[in-house]
Amino acid sequence: MAIKNFAFAPATLKVKVGTTVTWTNQDTDAHTVTSTGSGGPLHSAALNTHATFSYTFTKPGTYSYLCTIHPFMTATVEVTR
Repeated sequence: MAIKNFAFAPATLKVKVGTTVTWTNQDTDAHTVTSTGSGGPLHSAALNTHATFSYTFTKPGTYSYLCTIHPFMTATVEVTR
């Protein structure tokens, strides 16, 4: 997953259970990968340029997330069996 031009690319990613997704910040500004709502599994620290965050999805479902620094940056990971 790329974080560039103040957006997550792709905006919707479809993966199978057990897939590890890695986000890489390609912007000069810091960004986070944070689940929307409470209790979501995604909670990265602020990622500086070229920093990465990885998460392995172990349960099917739709995982919405955003950048807490720039809340207009939103995306979704759809996890299937």
